[in-house]
Amino acid sequence: MVKVDKTRKELLAELIEKLSLTCSDYSLLNTALTHSSYTFENKLSSLLCNERLEFLGDAVLKLVASEYLHERFPTYPEGELTKIRAILISDSILAKIADEKINLSKYLRIGYHEAKMGGRTRPSTLACAFEALLGALYLDGKMNELQSMLINLLEDEVTEIEQCAAKYNYKAILQEYTQAEGIELPLYKIVEESGPPHDKTFKIEVLINNEVCGFGTGKSKKEAQQKAAELAVKSLNLLE
Repeated sequence: MVKVDKTRKELLAELIEKLSLTCSDYSLLNTALTHSSYTFENKLSSLLCNERLEFLGDAVLKLVASEYLHERFPTYPEGELTKIRAILISDSILAKIADEKINLSKYLRIGYHEAKMGGRTRPSTLACAFEALLGALYLDGKMNELQSMLINLLEDEVTEIEQCAAKYNYKAILQEYTQAEGIELPLYKIVEESGPPHDKTFKIEVLINNEVCGFGTGKSKKEAQQKAAELAVKSLNLLE
């Protein structure tokens, strides 16, 4: 166990209070909120960054989310629950929660150069830190508190996803695919814009690794992006 200094502990206690939790092991919590760039720059052991706790927290998140969705939607088949869960635990949703509901970036220890490049608010960094936080709370024996907190944070997102699943699903699936493959995120590019200002039509291409994988048209950029993502998902056979 690595000792946490008084100033850092007070900051972490602020986060715990904000989340209506209790904490027995601030060392675990401190590790959960330590980015690998911080340990590298300060010549600390790589075991003191949050990557291992992120691995554990990911499993905790899937378990809690799965149980919650199973209870909330008793008539939904496995396939529908899987789709909702995939969106719910995506980096984009987790980063949104970490940023808007927790202000998690305030509590991160991150390397100077990484911070200068915007790393403190990078979605992937926030999502990883959020999962690591769950892992730390689990190891701290706070599973019941963790579960209540997590459901409270996720329930509004579930409502939105369930109501708009058709709009969000394809972009989420495509993003999850690129993350799983370790390649650049999909790039949406406007290739044509027509019509008067009050009634425009957009044509957008989606590129993965600089290759066009789909295109779509719509009355808004978001609509066109969704249609482009849908075509890309189907062409890549990601629904199978």
